[in-house]
Amino acid sequence: MDVDGRGSPDGTPRRAARIVFFGSGSFALILLDALLEDPTLAPVAVVSTPDRPAGRDGVPTPTPVAARARALGLDLRQPATLRDGAAPGMLRDLAPDVAVAADYGRIVPEALLAIPPRGFLNVHPSLLPRHRGATPVPATIAAGDRETGVTIIAMDPGVDTGPVVAVSRRPLDGTEAAPALEAELARDGAVLLEETLPRWLDGSLSAVPQPAEGATVTRPLRREDGRLDPSSPAAVLERHVRAHLPWPGSFVELPQGRLIVLEASLSAGGEGSGSDGGDARPAAPGTIVADGDALALATVADLLRLDRVQLAGGRPMTGAELRRGRPGIVGAAVRVPVRESPG
Repeated sequence: MDVDGRGSPDGTPRRAARIVFFGSGSFALILLDALLEDPTLAPVAVVSTPDRPAGRDGVPTPTPVAARARALGLDLRQPATLRDGAAPGMLRDLAPDVAVAADYGRIVPEALLAIPPRGFLNVHPSLLPRHRGATPVPATIAAGDRETGVTIIAMDPGVDTGPVVAVSRRPLDGTEAAPALEAELARDGAVLLEETLPRWLDGSLSAVPQPAEGATVTRPLRREDGRLDPSSPAAVLERHVRAHLPWPGSFVELPQGRLIVLEASLSAGGEGSGSDGGDARPAAPGTIVADGDALALATVADLLRLDRVQLAGGRPMTGAELRRGRPGIVGAAVRVPVRESPG
């Protein structure tokens, strides 16, 4: 099948591929936009998840991918499920050469995977088999990985277990936050996908099994995953803050209310006290302490400097601003939720 659009040796144009794009979130949106810029790779249809209620009024809101498809007048499908009898018929009617999935948000059943002659390609923002599953970017940052990348796989019935078609790598310097890193990986993925699709479609590119070693699995994040645990070292919590932006964020519960930590860093002062430094005794983990003119959270190892915070009901501000406005916050102890014992 001759589909890459760059012209064959005899000068005749190559036909555009029939691609169906499955995607929902912002990562997928960057990939979709890239494909739309190439007439030979522009999807014939887009499949996204249904609109969901959002905001206080519960207004039905499309996914970023669905919103773009509507704005451009693309053929948009939003099936409530892919597990009923209608989904295979929908895909067969679209007659794709290949389907591309990224950040779709749902498992694609095996019955659909075999319909396109060249199967489904999935664009995943990690170096598989590390960080399979729903939240690879937060997991990469939280783990302190020194390298990440994008992997394109030929999808199989497992979760991100299919053979590898192409890989793009990028080093990490330990300052990345999840939103920016996700966007960078999406741009890397777009370039990789544009390079990969023509070769995959004409059969000149093959897939190789993922390594058996080094596999990890991530899960969707819950609100409680944002809670900072001062029994972990400050270095771990600093990564946690960067990894959990924008959802579920990072927070501690204080007597003054929930304190959301928007930005944090490792304090240069080492173990701190609950005063301006005159008390040499280290503060107990979970105590809010003075750190110069700012604030920090004492942990089991070192201080987590609270650079930008938001107290419940307030506005975002620096830790120094919060300390000036709420001097009594120094010495406050983090409230640990009571966990019910099983049975």
